[in-house]
Parts: sequence; structure tokens; C-alpha cells
Amino acid sequence: MEFRRLGASGLMVPALSFGAGTFGGRGELFGAWGSTDEAEARRLVDICLEAGVTMFDTADVYSGGASEEVLGAAVKGRRDQVIISTKAGLPTGDGPADAGTSRARLITAVDQALRRLGTDYIDLFQLHAFDAGTPVQEVLSTLDDLVRAGKIRYTGVSNFSGWQLMKSLADAEAHGHRRYAAHQVYYSLVGRDYEWELMPLALDQGVGAVVWSPLGWGRLTGQIRRGRPLPAGSRLHATADYGPPVADELLFRVVDTLDAIAAETGRSVPQIAINWLLRRPTVSSVIIGARNEEQLRQNLGAVGWKLTEDQVARLDAASATTAPYPYFPYERQEGFARLNPHPLRRVGVCQD
Repeated sequence: MEFRRLGASGLMVPALSFGAGTFGGRGELFGAWGSTDEAEARRLVDICLEAGVTMFDTADVYSGGASEEVLGAAVKGRRDQVIISTKAGLPTGDGPADAGTSRARLITAVDQALRRLGTDYIDLFQLHAFDAGTPVQEVLSTLDDLVRAGKIRYTGVSNFSGWQLMKSLADAEAHGHRRYAAHQVYYSLVGRDYEWELMPLALDQGVGAVVWSPLGWGRLTGQIRRGRPLPAGSRLHATADYGPPVADELLFRVVDTLDAIAAETGRSVPQIAINWLLRRPTVSSVIIGARNEEQLRQNLGAVGWKLTEDQVARLDAASATTAPYPYFPYERQEGFARLNPHPLRRVGVCQD
């Protein structure tokens, strides 16, 4: 397993991480992904560690906290072999203190996560969403206190917009707070929005991307193809509804290209989609999930080999979309491009 630096921090993380969102199986939105119990989870952790996947991601909202509990039980006795990543900030109840990232909420959330995980420290603690009601400096100073207390080691965010992340980084710089090392983001061949603003920001500021849903909310599992409708009872109908919409033609164009490359390489569609992501700038780790051993071993096959430059170029072309404003004129018009060349052109991945 290849290990990469998490942004500009000193933490080395595996290129693939394991998402424990399927652990527990309680609740609706964040509990419907799976029902992996402790024994199954321990087996999946065994397979991950054998393959060098040492980082495990969860959150307090996954299965109402049961995901953290099952993950903690699965890594018990080998805590020093794993990197635990968890998140807080989304609502866990209806009360006024059950959501957000205020000082009081963060301290309580970390203490509760430590208890559920059965550990005395969290390797990477991330804010699950931006809290517009809490001053950024309050959030950053609280995280500093939690680091000094030894409860968390590195900090990051998830699902922030460009201005939200940059405001936080600027405040950290101005007041001497610890900077976020990671941004957990949605990024896939059918969802390349990350590239327009967040990736250039991450390149400039040294923030590592931890990618979630690399298969586009289940669209790139190989089950969806042009002219082949999903069975009526497939869970992918509901899964896709939670994610950003994807035009059918874009999806089919990407899947057609994935199928062609799968025939050339002998690799599966998901393996190719994940391998493509591992080549992208700022990507520190891609989170894979699995409900069983077979799915996990399939996803682990995304590493240890490389797509050719031609194959990457074909996937780039198939998945390209028109740049949104204000990036459109800088991409299409020479005068704008001369004034402000897109930073991703330096690394050759800018969409045309």
C-alpha cells in the first residue's frame, strides 16, 4: 500500500482508507448503508490491515453512534496499528445543543466519540459541515485546546465551500491556530466539481483531500450501463437520490469509457474509477466501503497498478463538463486566461 502525506502535515496516510459508515445499521439516512456487526467488522479490519489499509473513517451520525462503537470494538487490541478518523457537527438530535461546532458542542462531541470508540485519542478529527452560527475563531481555539489535551492529533473539515475553508485557514494564520490538514470531499468521475475551486485552494494552502463516495453514489459500480435499467428493487435508486444529480448522457459516456478500459486492463469498473482518482492532485486518500469481504477485496484491487496516460486522457475527456462561472471565461477566452491561468494547468488536469 502506498502511503501519502496528509496535505502539508506530517501524518502519513494510506492511499486507500476504509469507510465504516456501514457499521452498526441504525437509523435512516446515515444508518441505511449497511448493518455490519462487530464480528463482521473485525474480519473486514483484518483484511484491511493485511493489505496495508490502516485508516478507518467514521462519524458520530453514522448509525446514531453505533458505527463508532462497532469500529472501536473491531480495532480493540490493535489501536496502535490504525489511524482513526471521525467527524462531528451535523445534528444528532433535536435539541439546541445537538448540532453545530460551538465550543460546548465540540468538547462534548469529542468526549462522546472517545467513549464510543474505546480510545483516548482521535488521530484525525473533522468538522462534518461548516457552522455559520459559530465564530470561526471559537471553533479553531477549541480544536487547539483539544489537541493540547491530547484528545485529538490532527484536524480537518468536510463538505466546506471554498470561502468557508479559506476563511478558516486565514483565521488560523492570523491568530496562530492549528491549520486544517484535511478536507473530506465528494469527488468522482461523475462529480468533478471539486476541481474548480477546492482543488486549487488545496494546492495553494497544503490541504489534503480525503475522498468520499469515489464511485459517484453507487453510479460507477458497474451495475448501471447504457440501455440496461436497474432492477426495480435496487438500493442504488435510493442511494443516487441522496447525491448530486448526474445527467444520464454524462454517466453513460463515463461508463462506456470505463467499460472499454476494463476490457483493455482486465480490471473492474470500480477499480478503474478509484485508480483514476488516486492520480489527481491533492488526493491524500480515497475512502472505500464494503458490506462484505468480496466487495472489500474488489475495491482493494484499485491499487498496485496504473492507468496509462492515454487511458487517463480518455477518462478525463469523457467526464469533462463546462466550467461554471466565474471559471468559464478563464478557460475559454485568451485575455482572461492570460490574467489568471487556472492553477491546475500546472499539473495537467484542468478540464477543457
